[in-house]
Amino acid sequence: MSGTVVVGLDVGGTSTRATALHLDGRQLGTGRAGGGNPTSHGAERAAAEVLAALRGALTNVDPARVRAGAIGLAGAGRLLADTAGRAAFDRAWHEAGLRCPYAVHGDALVAYASGTAEPDGTVLIAGTGAIAAEVRDLRLDRVADGHGWLLGDAGSGFWLGREAVRGLLADLDRGHPPDALGRQVLTELLGSTEVAARPRDTVDTLIQVVTRRPPVELARLAPAVVAAAAVGEPAAAELIATAATHLIGSVERIRPTGIRTPLVLGGGLLTGDTPLAAAVRAEAARRWPHAPLRPAGDGAAAAAWLTARDLPEVADPAALHALMIAPTP
Repeated sequence: MSGTVVVGLDVGGTSTRATALHLDGRQLGTGRAGGGNPTSHGAERAAAEVLAALRGALTNVDPARVRAGAIGLAGAGRLLADTAGRAAFDRAWHEAGLRCPYAVHGDALVAYASGTAEPDGTVLIAGTGAIAAEVRDLRLDRVADGHGWLLGDAGSGFWLGREAVRGLLADLDRGHPPDALGRQVLTELLGSTEVAARPRDTVDTLIQVVTRRPPVELARLAPAVVAAAAVGEPAAAELIATAATHLIGSVERIRPTGIRTPLVLGGGLLTGDTPLAAAVRAEAARRWPHAPLRPAGDGAAAAAWLTARDLPEVADPAALHALMIAPTP
């Protein structure tokens, strides 16, 4: 056990993080690269980013010491079902010098494991998208939402951005001047708060700007909504309250009221000090008053823990969790 090392990766659409950890909890190396999700970027490009992150994490580590590894990413099932995609990831793994096996887990499970070692509980993630999942015996069971920008992801960063634009369009349709949030949206999308003498001209321009971009880019407006809500802007505060209702509603689809298992909150909108995080925590505490609320932590370390816990030399997975995953304040 003294020489055993495990590797974990947290693979996202915009960045890929890798970590090499000793079983005593020591971090031996980290690596970071660009987005490595094969659904977003294609298998070959994604695998290249995974390789770059792995090489960073293994800079001062002999790959022969690595006993096991795990990769967490959205769409894990699609990768496992894609022969060519899995082959590209296999090549990246071997080009990094690794000869041990690796597992592939969904990002929701990794987020859950980053917040708790308990085998059963629930995870709610709100970032660009939004999803809730029930975990049983550290495996994903029932899932709610995560339906994508067109059909769901209610309460997500994309949802906030879209609703902010819709609110602005409605005000312009009425001939009303944009409110504070609307002016921020105008600045973000058009570079100016100026409205044409004929407001419909500004409406048409906004529609063209938004529809020419990938829909998911509406999530870039979410920080403006959050910032406006933080200073009490009424329209933004209302959007945040509605988003919190949607997110808790997703959890309620799969989690009975009053249950005591942990609820882990993940994603940039729920792990930071944001009005949305505060609203979700408050409502979660009301619906599940006896359940521990845990913030998601280091996803790469959680992926490493998920694979380490199955090693024969690990007698106490919960104690290992405390060593490998630093608590999040």
